[in-house]
Amino acid sequence: MNLASSLYFARPEIILSVAALALLMVAAWRSNASKLISMLSVAALVAAGVWSAHLMFSPSFELGGDAFDGLYRMDAFGSLSKLLIYSAAAISLIIAPRFLSNMGAMRGEYPVLVLFAVVGMGIMVSANDLLTLYIGLELNSLAAYVLASFARHDERSAEAGLKYFVLGALASGILLFGMSLIYGFAGSTDFTAIGKALSGEMGMGALFGVVFVLSGLAFKISAAPFHMWTPDVYEGAPTPVTAFFASAPKVAATALLIRVTITAFGDQTFVWQQIIMVVAIMSILIGAAGAIGQNNLKRLLAYSSINNIGFILIGLAAGTAEGVSAMLVYLAIYVAMTLGGFVCLMQLRNRDGSLREDMSDIAGLSQTRPALAAIFAIFMFSLAGIPPLFGFWGKVVVFNAAVAAGLLPLAVIGIAASVIGAFYYLKVVKVMYFDEAKDIIVVENDRSLIWTGALLAAFVSPLGYLLISPLGQLTDKAASALF
Repeated sequence: MNLASSLYFARPEIILSVAALALLMVAAWRSNASKLISMLSVAALVAAGVWSAHLMFSPSFELGGDAFDGLYRMDAFGSLSKLLIYSAAAISLIIAPRFLSNMGAMRGEYPVLVLFAVVGMGIMVSANDLLTLYIGLELNSLAAYVLASFARHDERSAEAGLKYFVLGALASGILLFGMSLIYGFAGSTDFTAIGKALSGEMGMGALFGVVFVLSGLAFKISAAPFHMWTPDVYEGAPTPVTAFFASAPKVAATALLIRVTITAFGDQTFVWQQIIMVVAIMSILIGAAGAIGQNNLKRLLAYSSINNIGFILIGLAAGTAEGVSAMLVYLAIYVAMTLGGFVCLMQLRNRDGSLREDMSDIAGLSQTRPALAAIFAIFMFSLAGIPPLFGFWGKVVVFNAAVAAGLLPLAVIGIAASVIGAFYYLKVVKVMYFDEAKDIIVVENDRSLIWTGALLAAFVSPLGYLLISPLGQLTDKAASALF
């Protein structure tokens, strides 16, 4: 494929890269233009999303295509994943400026770093080669390390950035070691070539390579037992950054894991399926058990993300197009639920403007801030998978895919564990509605938070079921591109 076609397929990344470089210059010359830079960054994400939608729905590209001599793959799966990433990143940028300004941490570099991270995510989900995979992953990670420590005068933020950097470097080393083993035994870094080379009986060396690669990717999606960084980083990073970490990078890393397992290791389903099943069960149980004793709401949502990644991986364990489609449905709903939860947390301020993050701070919130309590309760019930909220549908499609693939025991374990996980979500609701009111939280007048929370709550409410058909068609089309 010629260079012009390659650049055509990679135009979403080009749009974001050019926008990020241009806005970086604006940030350097106009230190007080952070709000303008955020607005232009959201516009760049919208433009990239429009182009991704064009590539996904255009009949001319129905079968997808390779770019840059097979290093980059354009298909419906990558395009849909990018749409989810761009949506999550845009929401994260919309809710951030006023919050960070109140902290004294809002600078023009913040949206620029988000754009660079999103460029890396786009490369990740379109990677068709181990080299492209690593470039995208590191571009995302390097920006994320800075974002985690963006509040320079906050010790917790600095600690979060340092922990994320050290453990991220360890995970990158593990991933690189696994990639080197795969290359040594397959003789290629191309996913398709690796799939062909490993189609027969897998040797011990190649098996170790698969284990190390999956371990490195499990760290990036904060799946147990590689989840140790998540609670500390989520708690220490500024809340808008945490909301970003819990949504867009999660989609990108999960999509990358799907592409690697299905494309590069697809013929060795029995090998990687066992690993994914164990990781899924551990994530569900550790996420649920770890959240029960948490009093900090950000740490609680961190364990919630670990728990939800376990449910998502049940779809991957199925190893079918139906399972991949179910994962994408769950991811779309999960992004809305998680962002909504953090939007509610960002509105928890006392009278002197200080942030409140402890469970005790929301005692009796239904009496002092009934609208906020109601919306927060919607997100908690949806994350718990309680019908008729839309989060219930995400779990249904994942469990259906597992049962259809003959993994009934895994589905049963997942259903039983979801009951355990519901405890800590219901605990939040109980504190808001049944504990004695403390009247700590004051009314928030940030309209971006209010409107964003309301729209996300509408999406995860029973109104979301109206989207089942179009969302299912999109995810089925995306999943079929991998098979």
